[in-house]
Amino acid sequence: MARKLQNVRNIGIIAHIDAGKTTVTEKMLFLSGAKHRSGKVDSGTTTTDDDEEEQNRGITIYSACVTFDWKDVHVNLLDTPGHVDFTAEVERSLRVLDGAVVVFSAREGVEAQSETVWRQADKYGVPRMAFINKLDREGAEFERVFEEIKARLGANPVAIQMPIGEGPAHVNNPFRGVVDLIKMRYLTYADEGREVKEAPIPEEAQDEAEFAREQMLEALYNYSDEMAELAFEEKPIPNELIRKVIREATLARHIQPVVCGSALHGMGVQGVLDSVKYYLPSPLDRPPVVGTAPTKNPDKPGKAESRKPDPKEPFCGLVFKILPAKTGDLYWVRIYSGTLKGNSRVYCPSKDKKENAAQLWQIHATKKDRDGQVDEVGCGEIVGLIGPRFAVTGDTLCDQKAPILLEQIEFPETVIEMAIEPESAGERDKLADVLELLKRQDPTFKAKENEDTGQTLIAGMGELHLEVIKNRLLRDFNLDVKVHKPRVSYRETVSQAVEVMGECHRLVNGQQLFAKIKIRMEPDNKVDAGVAVRSRLPVDSMPMDMVQSVKDEIKARGEGGGAIGSFPLTKIRVTLLDAEATDESTPMAFSIAAGEAFEAALRKAAPQLLEPVMKLTVTTPEEYYGEFVGDLAQRRAQIVSTDTHLATTTIVANAPLAELFGYSSAMRSLSQGRAGSSMEPLEYAPAPQNIADGFAI
Repeated sequence: MARKLQNVRNIGIIAHIDAGKTTVTEKMLFLSGAKHRSGKVDSGTTTTDDDEEEQNRGITIYSACVTFDWKDVHVNLLDTPGHVDFTAEVERSLRVLDGAVVVFSAREGVEAQSETVWRQADKYGVPRMAFINKLDREGAEFERVFEEIKARLGANPVAIQMPIGEGPAHVNNPFRGVVDLIKMRYLTYADEGREVKEAPIPEEAQDEAEFAREQMLEALYNYSDEMAELAFEEKPIPNELIRKVIREATLARHIQPVVCGSALHGMGVQGVLDSVKYYLPSPLDRPPVVGTAPTKNPDKPGKAESRKPDPKEPFCGLVFKILPAKTGDLYWVRIYSGTLKGNSRVYCPSKDKKENAAQLWQIHATKKDRDGQVDEVGCGEIVGLIGPRFAVTGDTLCDQKAPILLEQIEFPETVIEMAIEPESAGERDKLADVLELLKRQDPTFKAKENEDTGQTLIAGMGELHLEVIKNRLLRDFNLDVKVHKPRVSYRETVSQAVEVMGECHRLVNGQQLFAKIKIRMEPDNKVDAGVAVRSRLPVDSMPMDMVQSVKDEIKARGEGGGAIGSFPLTKIRVTLLDAEATDESTPMAFSIAAGEAFEAALRKAAPQLLEPVMKLTVTTPEEYYGEFVGDLAQRRAQIVSTDTHLATTTIVANAPLAELFGYSSAMRSLSQGRAGSSMEPLEYAPAPQNIADGFAI
């Protein structure tokens, strides 16, 4: 499976829901010859949406990997979901990809999830290009969407194509083809895009095309003295030089090349494929992956380590997805350096465990490629691995002789939960096994048993996320469970700083125990989850093993829930200030003292209930704007912005999740079914006192 690294492209297709990602992927497979027939989302016949739930809903839920060859490059492509409830699939894909194609609808433009995926790509430093899709739709406007990419995303798009016409066949000037602004040729498409005809630019579009080319060149002069000199001397600029400069500026993330078309009809998708080849990075174009040497002390990170994409380097890879299966879980691994061979042993430093790399498989959609088992895989590739037992999503696999620990993948906190109960004792163990399996597959899915009620609480990113989980439990695993209504996943914090002394004077098993520990508890917005602990203890005030027992006890208490409704704690920092030890002091004594200090501080520091706030984006015909504003006011929402275009108004508001259950039904009622909405987690903010009072215990 050895390939020239400069000819490998690991890319993702990312976008807002319904922008056309999966259709773009289907046409890429079709045009590359990997498929003989192009599937359709509406018919449930696409390669990457192979789950029953995806086919029924017509949306992507799980990221899927496909591989194909285009001209002389080999493409590993991940098709990702557009719905915000499944944003973790985008997060983990972008963590391991080298480049991305961002798809925008020429009608809807830059939408809420477009901004989210763009930020995620920024976070991981992923070079990207843009494809403005659906130019054959009513209301399509290439120039408006191009300007929105610039204004709303803070991007630097450079159009290397422009459309001829916009809109469906019945309008005055329908979409007919595109102009390649590098070659200055008019391209039209037939046979679902397999046949591309080049012709001179139509006379009526000549001036516009020349102006667009000049804009493209002016944008590129900033990145090439050679181009600028040729322009100054009024000499022709070779096409090879233009492509070279576009590539260099794209890899440096200075620009984003923009192409256009209609993926449904195969128009312009060849331009996407060519742009992937010419402008998106190979593994060799990306900087070495950076990690640390594993250490036994979590408070002292090891020295920095790096791995180049070189087969001679020690093996290093990252697990970014796990698909559980009875025959052996399939681990999706991005290999950054070295070579991975089947029937070998690798090391998982975060678990300090040796793992088996029993079988290596090429991945097709979300399954093993039936004919795709291979003996070894080189760096720069994405592979399916069967054999590991201990590694989880985000863990590093490496050569034990040269261990390295790569940065974990960070996933957002859950915001919604739902209670489920097995109908019989026999179902309880089966449910526990299934929930463990689902947690391995989806890092944003949480499950825990409530010891007081016997119910199991499952938590996720939104109503749709939990609905998909519920359907899988009932349909795929045939579980007999009672499902309750979803509810908000609250958090607790403290609102003021306090200092408390905890003491231990006890006789335990005939041994007198003594310890004193003074702590400060305070709110800290930099702590994303749980309780952060740091030590400011005077030197030699107590032995290190006792310091560690205090830290462990406080962290354990921090995971146990707050003082209002036993909700998970967040945004809290605890500092160890002083301690008193004697000959009667033991780690157990300090654990007891630390526990008492923590509980006392938690009650004294003015506990505060936090509720999840969502960023809600509503798109509605202008005549219903007033109804939506009134409805949002009743839901405690704060309107952030409104924008009207072509008699359609987009409202962006921040609203508590507690007020948004069933919002899609209410939205349809307000607009006679003509409005649309999307929401994403924004932050946890203080809840009104009346809600906190309802949970007081």
